Amino acid sequence: MTAWKLAVTADYSEPDGSTIYGDIGLGTLVEHGIEWSRVGTEGGELRPGELEGFDAVLLLSGARLGAEQLEGVTTLRHVARFGAGFDAVDLAACDERGIIVTNAPTGLRVPMAHTALTFLFALAHNLLPKDRLVREADWGRKAQYRGAGLAEATIGMIGLGGIGQETVRQLRALQLEVIAWNRSPRPDFCAEVGIEQLELDEVIARSDYLIVTVAANAGTRHLIGARELGMMKDSAFLINIARGAVVDESALVTALQDGTLAGAGLDVFEVEPLPADSPLIGLENVVLTPHSLCWTADFARATGAEVLDEVMAVAAGRAPRNTVNSPRGGAA
Repeated sequence: MTAWKLAVTADYSEPDGSTIYGDIGLGTLVEHGIEWSRVGTEGGELRPGELEGFDAVLLLSGARLGAEQLEGVTTLRHVARFGAGFDAVDLAACDERGIIVTNAPTGLRVPMAHTALTFLFALAHNLLPKDRLVREADWGRKAQYRGAGLAEATIGMIGLGGIGQETVRQLRALQLEVIAWNRSPRPDFCAEVGIEQLELDEVIARSDYLIVTVAANAGTRHLIGARELGMMKDSAFLINIARGAVVDESALVTALQDGTLAGAGLDVFEVEPLPADSPLIGLENVVLTPHSLCWTADFARATGAEVLDEVMAVAAGRAPRNTVNSPRGGAA
């Protein structure tokens, strides 16, 4: 029996099977008749035709995969994305070629909810400025950084997918007031956790802390732009753990510099890595992390197990659990 051949993106993996996330279990695949090898450049680029001869590809990073990369590829049957986001994958191109695309969204829901909470507490208590005061032996200014707090705050959620829902559960467990917007109604969930689902503008205008978790696609690009930022309270904070393109970064910088927005917590950016000359870097009222705040040992274990389960399922001819497209021929 011919082994199932899996390509693994080289930018986030090493020849010994370790990855930027740690050991996700690539070494166990041989027991299931799957051979893996690294492809792509160290910078994450997949070259046209490079996936020919492989049955599947595991995208460990946000490597772009579209018609250009699939040119001349006739063997590929499965694209597996480590994590929830698949915005860098051209689903239409995969549909046309009968390629199944899956993601691994379950294992990161709790770590991502904790990511939102980390930003929330850091901003509410002015954690970074207070840390700096200690390092600079400048305790005399600590009264200037009392923090807005959370006891009477309204938390707005933009997106009630898996991560959004888990974040709401965590917020409600802390007895915080939450309101939410989602493109489709979620009446059962909202009733379960005791929150209101409102129109986007109302959520934006009422929130003291606005948490963005929506998926990135053409419909959500710059969902939070200059208009929406202008509707926020000047005492409010924006937290983006979705994708950088969901927020108009230029408009956000202007709002932060002008004081029409109190601050922000950002794990994602329109250009990554964030350019060294980005105005965001010099702003005191912003907490910045390199698209990895949820990277914990439990995140890596759970997401690694989930994505490899999908790889093994397709290799064995079983239907995967997390198909995100509709490949021609009904393969999914």
